[in-house]
Amino acid sequence: MKNIAMLGLVGLLGLSSCTTIQKGKVAQQNQAEYLKLKGQWQLASINYDKSYKIKPFDEGVDAECFVGSMWTLIPNNYSGSYMLAGGQGCPTITQPIKFEVKDGSTFLFKKIAAGTKAKQNDTGYSLTLVNQTDNTFTLQQSVPFQGSFVNVQYNFIKTVK
Repeated sequence: MKNIAMLGLVGLLGLSSCTTIQKGKVAQQNQAEYLKLKGQWQLASINYDKSYKIKPFDEGVDAECFVGSMWTLIPNNYSGSYMLAGGQGCPTITQPIKFEVKDGSTFLFKKIAAGTKAKQNDTGYSLTLVNQTDNTFTLQQSVPFQGSFVNVQYNFIKTVK
């Protein structure tokens, strides 16, 4: 009877170590995805149904003002920023952000106001990370509008690693 109990205990330990190994592999995979995002990115284009007027990320400016914006992502401390260059009726904006990637496909970020900490801001944006390579990625957002959704795709290209 003791042998059966001992065998069962050894089996449970074996299963739990496999679970730990699997969690470790998932953590490594997530870290690899974060590292792909490291660097400077340019928002090359925004795709959406042009019959709608899109003003991304509560900046109060047209989506076209974001085309060409520069995004810096620093995965080791989950921080970064985006900068709109201005011109042609668009403002010049530099906005610090905190971001994270959940489950390898959900890109969450929140804007950080000057003089505040990230934990003081509990609102942000949730986008789907799609088509990620070493030099490009797309963020997709579903924006609610009059009972339906408008899909917006933000297409990024890497400018500096």
